Amino acid sequence: MNKILEELKGAKTIGISGHIRPDGDCVGSCMGLYLFLKKALPEAEVKVYLERPADIYDCIKGVEHIAEAGSEPEILDVFIALDAGKERLGEAEKYFDAAKKTINIDHHISNKGTGDINYIVPDASSTSELVFDVIDEEMLDADIAQALYMGIVHDTGVFQYSNTKPKTLKTAAKLIEYDFDFSRLIDTTFYEKTYIQNQILGRALLESILFLDGKCIVSVVDRKTMDFYGARPSDLDGIVSQLRSTKGVECAVFMYETGLQEYKVSMRSCGGVDVASIASYFGGGGHVRAAGCTMKGTFHDVINNLSLHIEKQLKEEKPE
Repeated sequence: MNKILEELKGAKTIGISGHIRPDGDCVGSCMGLYLFLKKALPEAEVKVYLERPADIYDCIKGVEHIAEAGSEPEILDVFIALDAGKERLGEAEKYFDAAKKTINIDHHISNKGTGDINYIVPDASSTSELVFDVIDEEMLDADIAQALYMGIVHDTGVFQYSNTKPKTLKTAAKLIEYDFDFSRLIDTTFYEKTYIQNQILGRALLESILFLDGKCIVSVVDRKTMDFYGARPSDLDGIVSQLRSTKGVECAVFMYETGLQEYKVSMRSCGGVDVASIASYFGGGGHVRAAGCTMKGTFHDVINNLSLHIEKQLKEEKPE
C-alpha cells in the first residue's frame, strides 16, 4: 500500500472506524491515524466512529472527539476500517458502504480485505504497527506516537506474544523517542485494574474448569454475575489471558453472556491450537493464538461444540 496521504488526495471528508468492543490496538490505531490526519490534512473533516472505549484509554489524546454513528449514513469521500473487516464495524458499517472510497488496514488472518484498497498483513504485531507503516514518519509527534505505541503494547502483551517480531521492536523504539511516559502508559492501560475488575477476575478464576485432561481451561460469567458486580464487557478484558497462564494449559476459553443463550467467546492458545480457525468456523476470527466469536446455546452447548475442534487439533501436529 502507498503512504496513506497518497490515497487521500482531494478528500474533504474522511471517516475512521474499528471493530465493536474496541480494544487497545483498535483504539490506538484509530486515534493514532486520526491525530496524524488532523495534523497532515487540516482542511479536511476527519471523524472517528467507535463504541465508547474503556475509561483506561482516556489518556490518549482525542478520544473525547469520538463520534457515534447516526441513523443515516453520511456519504464520505473516504472511509477507513482499522483492525477489522467492514462486517465488524457495528453501526459504522453503513458509512463504509456509502463512502466513495474505502480502505481496510488490518492484521487479522481471517480478514481477506473488504475495502477498495486493502493493507492486510497477518504477520504484523498489530494494526497500530501497520498504521505506523503508512503514515509519514517525519510528521510524528508525542501524541501520535503514544497512541500507536499503546496499540502495539496491547496486541503483543507488552512484547511477550509470538507476534512480536524484530520489526515490531524497531517500530516501538522509534515511537518511544518521543516525549511521553511509556512506562506509565503501560501501567495505566494494560496492568492497572479497578476493584470491580479484580473482583470479577477472581470470581472467573475461582469458578474455572479444567477439561481435556487438563490441557484446556474454561470460565464463564453470566449476566446475573455481571449485574451483581456492576461490570461492563470492558471490565472482563484480560481474564482469558490470565486463564491461559495456568500451568499445563494449551488453550484457554472465556465467555460471557450477551443475551438469552448467547455468549461472547474469547480463546487464547499457547501454540498447540489454532484458535483463529475455530473462531472462523463459528463466524468469528482473529489470530492463531488469540481469537473470538459469538455463539448461541447454553454454556454446556458452547463448550461442547468448541471441545470437538480443540481436541481434534490437540491430537494433530502443532501449527507453526
